[in-house]
Amino acid sequence: MIVYPNAKINLGLHVVGKRPDGYHLLETVFYPIPWCDELSVELAESLSFEQDGLSVGCASEQNLVMKAYRLLAERFALPPMRIGLSKRIPFGAGLGGGSSDAAFTLKALNDLCKLGIPVAELESLAARLGADCAFFIRNRSVFAGGIGTDFETIVSPDLKGWHLVLVKPEFGVSTAEAYRHVTIGKPAFDLHCLAEVPIESWREVVTNDFEASVFPQYPLLATIKQSLYDCGAVYAAMSGSGSTMFGLFKNLPDTKMLHPYGLVQHFEL
Repeated sequence: MIVYPNAKINLGLHVVGKRPDGYHLLETVFYPIPWCDELSVELAESLSFEQDGLSVGCASEQNLVMKAYRLLAERFALPPMRIGLSKRIPFGAGLGGGSSDAAFTLKALNDLCKLGIPVAELESLAARLGADCAFFIRNRSVFAGGIGTDFETIVSPDLKGWHLVLVKPEFGVSTAEAYRHVTIGKPAFDLHCLAEVPIESWREVVTNDFEASVFPQYPLLATIKQSLYDCGAVYAAMSGSGSTMFGLFKNLPDTKMLHPYGLVQHFEL
């Protein structure tokens, strides 16, 4: 079985509180995008995991794919598998690539082994692997609250036909470091209402709280954001805690000026 774990972007991100256990409370809209890894899962005589493509800088057993396998193996007598991951979504980029790999592993094993785990239970299992993981079970645009695992169905912004350009610089941003410096506050705009606001007006009201704390540490990100606007973006922002910047364009953009900043990807939504 071959599946294609996809990335996500955050359309707005507010840090609105902090729990006694140290986890921060968020408000964001997760939006799936077609930047994908490739994950293969097949029955084998012994368990193995191979990864190629971009390096994620961890041992195989620490990869979220293997953590997902081990999590299910605690409850089910899983057969040995040959698992392969071709990594294309950058690591530490605010795109949820590792979380998506984990969620798609759970879904693939559930289907391949006919485990019969309901969607809601898969979401609960995925949340144990990481805050973003549960989103990729249903893999559709949602408002996320709590620590990023409390989902509400909203009217999704209509981005069909829009062009998405992503710029991933060579460096990543530590999620822990980004949270360490972020300012907690009450958002001025309710992201539940995102679809009610024309995309042309998002620049004035849709914000990512991490930009205020991350940009001073990584000024190139502010430069990339401005460059996206200079290229004609209607809206540009950082995804998650970075380091990927993205822009939404009405028309096919000329991205030549962006290539010196890092990896540039373009998709029509």
